[in-house]
Amino acid sequence: MIERTVTQAKGQLSALVEAALSGQEVILSRAGKAVVKIVPITEPPRTRAPGGLKHLVLPDDFDLTDDEIIASFEGSLP
Repeated sequence: MIERTVTQAKGQLSALVEAALSGQEVILSRAGKAVVKIVPITEPPRTRAPGGLKHLVLPDDFDLTDDEIIASFEGSLP
């Protein structure tokens, strides 16, 4: 087990992270009391699967734009 104060850990963070990744327990303390434990993340990140939005249905007129809306963007409305 590695124990450091928070102040000491500021200058040794990379080494402490490597120690945690290699399986060592890393504890940070403040005023003599353990406050933080550095542990590796063991769960692999989720990957996105194709087809996740296949339930989404767009209406047939989805890409049709009202002439009044177009005119308001072009500045041709009175």
